[in-house]
Amino acid sequence: MVDFSAAELSQVIVHKIGNKTEDEGIIFSEKEISLEDENLREILLHYFLSSFKEHIFHNFVHEADINLNEVYNYSCKIFDNPTEFEPQAKNIAKHLYENSNHPKIKGGEFYVCILKNCMLDDEIADAIGIFKTENKDTYLKVNEKNRIFDLKAEDGINIKKLDKGCLIFNTERKNGFISSIVDTVSKSKEAARYWKDDFLAVEPREDDYFHTKNYMAVCKAFSEKGIENIDRTDTIALKDDTMKHFAETENFSTEEYEKEVLVNPEAIEIFKDFKQNYEEDHGIKLNNEFSVSENAVKENKKKFKSILKLDKNFTVYVHGKPQLMVKGFDNTIGKNFYTFYFDEEK
Repeated sequence: MVDFSAAELSQVIVHKIGNKTEDEGIIFSEKEISLEDENLREILLHYFLSSFKEHIFHNFVHEADINLNEVYNYSCKIFDNPTEFEPQAKNIAKHLYENSNHPKIKGGEFYVCILKNCMLDDEIADAIGIFKTENKDTYLKVNEKNRIFDLKAEDGINIKKLDKGCLIFNTERKNGFISSIVDTVSKSKEAARYWKDDFLAVEPREDDYFHTKNYMAVCKAFSEKGIENIDRTDTIALKDDTMKHFAETENFSTEEYEKEVLVNPEAIEIFKDFKQNYEEDHGIKLNNEFSVSENAVKENKKKFKSILKLDKNFTVYVHGKPQLMVKGFDNTIGKNFYTFYFDEEK
């Protein structure tokens, strides 16, 4: 959980980074942005921080040595010595330019800043912010002189939409720091990889949120695809029971889930095989025991909603209580039917 209510912006510098494929180069700023204007500080804080709403955190990684991860290394130098802010911000900009080598990557302004007094899981931590603007919006500016109004179109930055961002918190250095990512993904898969994979080189942090989210994903996939020829009402019931189990459990155990939700020994064996294949296909390892993240449960609840599409005539959204649904077949008209029991119509 991150709280920015007391966060303060202490240093900001802006560079202009182009596309390396087009040989557009980098324009380096010779000085930091002045933050004497309180209104400007508030606007920048809103622009930099308002898009960070995910509870997914990351760590910097490197296959050989974490110190060889460029952004991690430059961040260490900034945290260790504040006078290194400007030279290391340039190094980070150069590293981004070297990885902007796909023709569909847009050039734009590149910001590096220092944030004080961020609250991360009840711990106060400074952070380095790295942001890039790639898209501009057109705005109308109205000018008035002597009761005559004039309109002018100008391109500018929409402070409600951050294209690319990374907050690097000065905690858990040995594990590659804790970082949070914003990445408005490009439609081009090749271009989409450059921010998170090529430039930052990060992987999801394996915390309670990570484990809860991934385990809920495999359970949802199993309820929909794991058992052949399962009746639709049984699928809905399994998803509903799974959602209730996560919502009511503080400490998850695979063994307890299998006994309380799957129950049937045959279904349990099928689930074990399905989970193993899921791990191999998705390149992850699911923990069998972990503390359940309430945020992960809340955010994934909507994914457990079931949709019944009945021919082209009806679409029914089932949010829970599948026991109030009964499926049958009417021999008189030769069609399937559902009966729904409810207290009131809304």
